[in-house]
Amino acid sequence: MPNQPDIKNKSSFSDLGLSDSILKVLDSIGYETPSPIQQECITHLLNGHDIIGQAQTGTGKTAAFALPLLDKIDISNKHIQILILTPTRELAIQVSEAVQTYARGMNGFHVLPIYGGQSYDVQLRPLKRGVHAVVGTPGRVMDHIKKGTLKLDGLASFVLDEADEMLKMGFIDDIKWIMERIPETRQIALFSATMPTAIKNVAENFLNKPKIVKIKTKTETATNINQKYWLVGGVHKLDALTRILEVTKFDAMIIFVRTKTLTSELAEKLSARGFSAEAINGDIQQSQREKIINGFKKGKIDILIATDVAARGLDVERISHVVNYDIPQDAESYVHRIGRTGRAGRYGEAILFVSHRERRMLKTIERVTRQAIEPIELPSAKMINEQRIESFKHKITETISNQDLSIFEKLVGEYINANDGADAMKIAAALALIAQGNEPLLLSEKEPKFISGQSETKEKIISTKAEPLKAHPQIPMRRYRIEVGSGSNIKPGNILGAIANEAEIDSEYIGSIQIFDNFSTIDLPDEMPHEVFTMLQKTVVAGKRINIIELTEKNNRALVGGNRKKKSFSKGKFARGGSSDRRSRKGPSDRDPTQRRRKPKFSRSKPKKSS
Repeated sequence: MPNQPDIKNKSSFSDLGLSDSILKVLDSIGYETPSPIQQECITHLLNGHDIIGQAQTGTGKTAAFALPLLDKIDISNKHIQILILTPTRELAIQVSEAVQTYARGMNGFHVLPIYGGQSYDVQLRPLKRGVHAVVGTPGRVMDHIKKGTLKLDGLASFVLDEADEMLKMGFIDDIKWIMERIPETRQIALFSATMPTAIKNVAENFLNKPKIVKIKTKTETATNINQKYWLVGGVHKLDALTRILEVTKFDAMIIFVRTKTLTSELAEKLSARGFSAEAINGDIQQSQREKIINGFKKGKIDILIATDVAARGLDVERISHVVNYDIPQDAESYVHRIGRTGRAGRYGEAILFVSHRERRMLKTIERVTRQAIEPIELPSAKMINEQRIESFKHKITETISNQDLSIFEKLVGEYINANDGADAMKIAAALALIAQGNEPLLLSEKEPKFISGQSETKEKIISTKAEPLKAHPQIPMRRYRIEVGSGSNIKPGNILGAIANEAEIDSEYIGSIQIFDNFSTIDLPDEMPHEVFTMLQKTVVAGKRINIIELTEKNNRALVGGNRKKKSFSKGKFARGGSSDRRSRKGPSDRDPTQRRRKPKFSRSKPKKSS
């Protein structure tokens, strides 16, 4: 076998020779630095070498082979160029989804998972059209090769993933049969946690002077850290986090997220909900970072939201809790994350948010760390309400004891004198309501179904292009994002009514409304005056500010499928101010023709006159 590779440590993916399109995708999904196996494998594969990667599941090996092999794809060539063998159907689907994600910047790229138990017809159609990569289980791959429906003439790269698992499942002869039928000139990457004799024989017979990458990972977690997980749908993560924060007594907490953008967004949302939270990420200047960390150490800040890279070197003894808001990409990162708590012999808590599709990574983390992670139940609405009531009463006592109330006592006294018979209890209740603002003090005790009845949440890229109005196609439109979605139990009529009333615009000039799990979109006439836009940002729908902003390619990734009912009204009765128009119950033919000519108040374009 060849010697170990001599590769200098690389601090970022950009140091490894990957293309700009791949690097852009990695940045968008929050991959900041390569894991050890990625660091070594990517360069070897880009240089055309065969490799043997000996590493545990959960070390980031999918990206280690997928990223460099994708970078070598010829999109114009519709023949299969990459074939990846996996031991199970579940892993085939997972790897296929990862490959598709990494290839976001490659227009026209297609990957197909093929496995037993699925209809051949479903697999044959895309194979006939042409795909660039196939991820499959040995048995079904063999079947397609025998039928002539999986042609490997143009294959450039072959990956054997979790080879030792395939050996255990009795696939070794199938693997050899398949490898005997791939072109002689090709690149092979073999990954295996262990190297039994049969796998060594495969490597010696089929690989050409392979580079060996052997990774030992830190997998031990401290016994004084209590680890828990919660199975969550993406749309409910913020609400779940808020519940946990409200009932958990913690000294200081660090929350890990995947992207720099999310650090700022989450810090802003938690601050709006009354928590002392700040974000640190790679875009924050060093002076600002030091100021935030110093405040965190001194107890001026309770919650820090960070990415893995931004939290490097952070050693704060008062961190009692770590929350993995986004699951890490590998088990080693998980160990590093939760190691921020339980310092100096203290007791620590670690909470992991896990979506349905991430359950395999949860099992991997448990297996690699050799420690079971127990599920937790969210605090009930009743528990939250009891906590809020207690906190409300405590604030009253604290304010009476520690604040100068003389001015307000004078004002309340004047109000009572001016309003004969005014009830002091009602005055106090009114003032409490004013202080509370738009957010209700108590939650509804009719519990939402966070998991039951949910389908799998998926990410969807929403078009930023607004649809023209049917009645007034000459009016330029712009698409906006508003921060309420199906998780807030809204209907299109709620959005339509709020926008129409606040902007004082007739509903026939309000375009398409689409409701997704985590936000909604609305098409409005272009060139909106600043004062109208500012007013709309403060508009409240279903008890939440909509915070309207333009929909761009940076904020157009929606979550769909997390709720049983997906709501999309781009073509529905609310989309064009039709028969369900709350401002006019007349049909199109009965409407006043002068109204049809009226232009929206913030559009500078003149509507086409009726003939």
